Amino acid sequence: MRCPFCGDTNTQVKDSRPSEDHGVIRRRRLCPACGGRFTTFERTQLRELTVIKKNGRRTPLDRDKLARSIQIAMRKRPVDREQVEKMISGIVRQLESRGETEITSHTIGETVMAALARVDTVGYVRFASVYKNFTEASDFEAFIQQLRPDTELSDSPEPKQSP
Repeated sequence: MRCPFCGDTNTQVKDSRPSEDHGVIRRRRLCPACGGRFTTFERTQLRELTVIKKNGRRTPLDRDKLARSIQIAMRKRPVDREQVEKMISGIVRQLESRGETEITSHTIGETVMAALARVDTVGYVRFASVYKNFTEASDFEAFIQQLRPDTELSDSPEPKQSP
């Protein structure tokens, strides 16, 4: 592994630990050349996945890009960072186990939304607002109404009363 500080390729592993779900190995490394310490993560990859974008372009699945979009949706939410990482790993594993090497961006978006809905409603709505391209407040209202079809949105702070 190349040292991120000096570029030397002769780094040493000082500590290895499996993650909670044993899907990732965390390694603490030391560079003897510059004394720098850094962490690497090793993940199992079942197959190379290609994403078919809406415009027909094909690109390799970028786990980091997926993680960034989920982390943006979950920013400042009371959800443990490890739980978010576990969710991202679960999404990637789910996509890899589909048996297909090419996956549409729509399938990825729906898979992410399903996972977010189980973890945090606010993160789910944030992700959906970008994924579904909300342009007006009424788009949010309609989407939230789908989440809670038995309630009615109103401008008044008073709860709706039954007759």
